[in-house]
Parts: sequence; structure tokens; C-alpha cells
Amino acid sequence: MTIEFEDTCVVENGLLEYAVIVSRYQEQWFFCRHRMRDTWEIPGGHREPGELALDTARQELFEETGAVDYNLFPVCVYCMVGESRGYGLLCYADVQDFEPLPKSEIAEIFLFEQLPERLTYPGIQPLLFERVRAWLS
Repeated sequence: MTIEFEDTCVVENGLLEYAVIVSRYQEQWFFCRHRMRDTWEIPGGHREPGELALDTARQELFEETGAVDYNLFPVCVYCMVGESRGYGLLCYADVQDFEPLPKSEIAEIFLFEQLPERLTYPGIQPLLFERVRAWLS
């Protein structure tokens, strides 16, 4: 599987299946751990039918990190290319405040100074993370 990046205006909202939010709080990166895993992941999730991908990003950011005060920016669309194509919206969130983690599939969040080593999706997450870092600079 490979990852391609496209401008956000190239792909219509209805084709976006996911929203992934690379997030920072006080110069550290947010990662979360699913209850059934021992690896770290970037917050994100599936878009519901009829939902705007930015609304998916807002909902997933709260559910998976507890973030309540943040600035959210769409960075680009990414496409996972394999036997088929799957599109997602890649966002960046600058988080100012968060509440305790709401009840969800997420067991914990942790702040890292850099990309953690044990990732749930090691073939995808480093590419998304680096794309956001490049966008920020």
C-alpha cells in the first residue's frame, strides 16, 4: 500500500472515509492508545454517511483526546492506494485545553516530543505525521 497526498479541494467530501488529526499541546504531540492495543496512534476515525469530514475530525479529536479548545486546520487529503483507493482528510489541531478523556475505545492519551516508536499503523502514520510537520514549517 502507498500513500498519495492531494489538495483538499480535489476530492469531494462524500469520498472521504476518514479524518485523521495530528495534534499538538504545548509543543508536544498527542497520541492515543486503543483499549485493545499496546501501540500508539494519531487521533482519527471513520466519517459517518452525510457527515462533513471536518465535523468527523472535531468529533474524533474530542472522543479520542478530550480536546475542547483548539484551532483545527485541514492540511490535505491523503489517499491509501492498494487494491482500491481510500481517501481521508488529514488535519492539524493546535490544542489549548482538554478535559478528562471521555468514555470510548481509547484507554489513554500521551504527549510525546516526537513520533513514538510503537505505532499501530507504522506504514501510514509516519507519512501523515511528517506531512503535517512539513505543512507547519
